[in-house]
Amino acid sequence: MLDREGFRPNVGIILCNTKNEVFWGKRIREHSWQFPQGGVKRGETLEEAMYRELHEEIGLHPEHVAILGRTKDWLRYEVPTQWIKREWRASYRGQKQIWFLLRLVGRDNNISLRTSSHPEFDAWRWHDYWVPLDAVIEFKRGVYLQALNELQHYLNADRQHAAGKNTNTALESVGEETA
Repeated sequence: MLDREGFRPNVGIILCNTKNEVFWGKRIREHSWQFPQGGVKRGETLEEAMYRELHEEIGLHPEHVAILGRTKDWLRYEVPTQWIKREWRASYRGQKQIWFLLRLVGRDNNISLRTSSHPEFDAWRWHDYWVPLDAVIEFKRGVYLQALNELQHYLNADRQHAAGKNTNTALESVGEETA
């Protein structure tokens, strides 16, 4: 499914833990690292596609994550001609992506790279939010930088919300003790 300009709709996923480190997956049998991502199927909403890809690529279910935010608009990258299948070269230019920022509310052991018969990753690790973009295939680097920049403020908002929640809980406990 391509748009008029030759871009395939796709979702990208930046999954972070409670330390705001991000899931970083090593492409199977390659020396490149990336975030989970995948195409949107016909009739599927962006959120449905994100949850499907999340499960297919790293084994997580909706109850394992909380959505912190998403990019406002499509972010696009063009795929170099040598990477495009010959039969697609006349119409396919690249991918347009909506990126989701998720917080893992499950556990690390909920992550599984073997839920699909065609795994994307053969290793993973938590990495600082500002991942080393030189580990990402060159033609995707600009989109990664755009997504990380746009979504960063959701991390701070989530942290402030959690801090406020903890402060309110602490104040409620103090109030209960003095009552």
